Amino acid sequence: MAMLRTLSVLTVVQAALAVGITWAIAWADKAYPPPLDRAAVASREVLDADGKLLRAFTTSDSKWRLAIKAADVDPQFLQMLVAYEDQRFAEHRGVDLWAIGRAGWQIATNGRIVSGGSTLSMQVARLIEPREGRSFTSKLLQMARAVQIERRLSKAEILDLYLNLAPYGGNLEGVRAASLAYYGKEPKRLSVAEAAMLVALPQLPERRRPDRYKQNTEAARERVLKRLAVASVIGDGEAERALHFPVPSERKPLPALAAHLSEAALRKWPDRTAHKTTLRRDVQAALEDVARNASKKLGDKLSVAIVMADAKTGEIIGEVGSADYFDNGRSGWIDMTRQYRSPGSTLKPFIYGLGFEEGMIAQETIIEDRPADFFGYRPKNFDMSYQGDVTVRHALQMSLNVPAVKVLDNIGPAKLLVRLRRADVKLVLPPNEVPGLAIALGGVGITLKDLVQLYAGLANRGHPVKLGDGVHEKPEIIDGSALLEPAAVWQVTDILSAVKPPVGAVDMGIAYKTGTSYGYRDAWSVGYDGRHVIGVWIGRADNGAIPGLSGYKSAAPILFDAFRKSGIAITAFPRAPSGALRLAEAELPVSLKRFAHTRSGLIALTAREAAPQIVYPPQGAEVEVGFNYGDPTPLSLKLQGGRPPFRWLANGVALPDPTRKRVYNWRPDGAGFSTLTVIDADGRAASVRVFLN
Repeated sequence: MAMLRTLSVLTVVQAALAVGITWAIAWADKAYPPPLDRAAVASREVLDADGKLLRAFTTSDSKWRLAIKAADVDPQFLQMLVAYEDQRFAEHRGVDLWAIGRAGWQIATNGRIVSGGSTLSMQVARLIEPREGRSFTSKLLQMARAVQIERRLSKAEILDLYLNLAPYGGNLEGVRAASLAYYGKEPKRLSVAEAAMLVALPQLPERRRPDRYKQNTEAARERVLKRLAVASVIGDGEAERALHFPVPSERKPLPALAAHLSEAALRKWPDRTAHKTTLRRDVQAALEDVARNASKKLGDKLSVAIVMADAKTGEIIGEVGSADYFDNGRSGWIDMTRQYRSPGSTLKPFIYGLGFEEGMIAQETIIEDRPADFFGYRPKNFDMSYQGDVTVRHALQMSLNVPAVKVLDNIGPAKLLVRLRRADVKLVLPPNEVPGLAIALGGVGITLKDLVQLYAGLANRGHPVKLGDGVHEKPEIIDGSALLEPAAVWQVTDILSAVKPPVGAVDMGIAYKTGTSYGYRDAWSVGYDGRHVIGVWIGRADNGAIPGLSGYKSAAPILFDAFRKSGIAITAFPRAPSGALRLAEAELPVSLKRFAHTRSGLIALTAREAAPQIVYPPQGAEVEVGFNYGDPTPLSLKLQGGRPPFRWLANGVALPDPTRKRVYNWRPDGAGFSTLTVIDADGRAASVRVFLN
């Protein structure tokens, strides 16, 4: 009876101890959880549209630690890893007592370490909580951590941690960083030799680095391949074949594309680890090579910027902000795709497009290229010569200045700016200036990205498209009126697609336009096919002059090179829309045989004694000044005749300051009908009634 009581007491005590130990373990597990948050610290990455790595950044502790999951690693590598490191990985709960016992017996019988007893879970514990030196105590703590990790994570999650944290020498951590650094590829597809080396390195990462200790690497790889468990995974004869492949002798640089876009993404979204872009890696790499090679030929301090976009979707598929991000002599850190510069003659296609749209010109219309005076503005051609009578087609192809200014004078500079606003592009005028005829020759500021956005409207049959920022955010769809009517776009494209390629380039079936800014500071070339647009800019970031720089000789060859090396096939232009015809000169109606310049430039002023007459805007005109976009542009009021000074009135209210000039810039205060009146020094008046929108 006493024996039974004693056994009962012992049973209660054992139960209490078991409960106490269980409670203590649970309390300790909760009070001292494993530091799994370290595994969440990964290198920030910039990816292309297909998820391919464009650029990566080291972690705050200067490690290359690129996030990856087991599903994205070669399955054979995973099998080899488990076979070599932890054959009972799927069965144990963090600690493999059988493996520890085997390792101890091997040490006792061989006098050295033959195989380790650490499981992958224990190795993960060591990686997330590194300790100085090796001791029995640290091993016990490692085992305890392994049990904690197993209680919190699945086997797949533990394997993911190992794949991300395993050391590979230097500042490489994780199998993905190692595969990219040593083999220049993602670990999705690895040969047996490559997989064996990547299995072997983490045990002694510094002493086995292939770029420093090649013989150690080869020996370690051989041990992996000759392990019986590994041999059963890779198959007969594979180990011997793998040994014949050399190990890499140097580290390759990790992908470092799209520097400016990557930096912008990190600034805008600093908390994100991965930044998905619309770029295509092959296209981006090709364009960067084109820019880098071109800049070497152009000379010191000159930079090159390139933007390639899909005109249907608005996605930027290639963007080069400068020839070399790290070239201080070229100010390579400045993203020249976003800087406002003078576009030279690259806006001329839109001027002629409006002329076609309004029926004032046809391709074979004769227009004069002779010296002209537009109220003191006297444009000259790039080569300082004049062609006399030319066709509109010839004038645009040769980029003649006087004809373009004449057409713009008829259309009105303000109307051009308002029309470009339909593509969500706002040109920047010089301080305290209003839209003037100099716009035709580059007297405004625009970025390369916005210029490509304008030309995307041409490639997209006149439908405006807003380019995206290249990262995360999808391009916006622009709802509203067309940039140009399809028939007008076809006329412009028909002309530009017949421009001869630059010397040494092959005709690729693209339409393109070049431009050179005043003072030889900027050279441009923008081209498009039926789907894609590429814009090229050349110049100095400090806006310095470059004698001899020109769009045709300097930028156009780069444009053709970019199209050719982008790897994207040329898309044919669409068929001519209904009503789009290229009439011969003999087929033109009388009104289109010769361009009629009806605005300011060549109208002979009447005698001073004649009464004043408002020549623009004309009576009853409907004028777009941008009220629909919330920011109207000033309207240039022009008159002829009369005796200065002149006083202008809008809706009966006198405008400030009489003027002796026959051009007056007026900023309307509201949309709708307005009555404009001018009174000269003799009290004579003229009025027009117009509608503003």
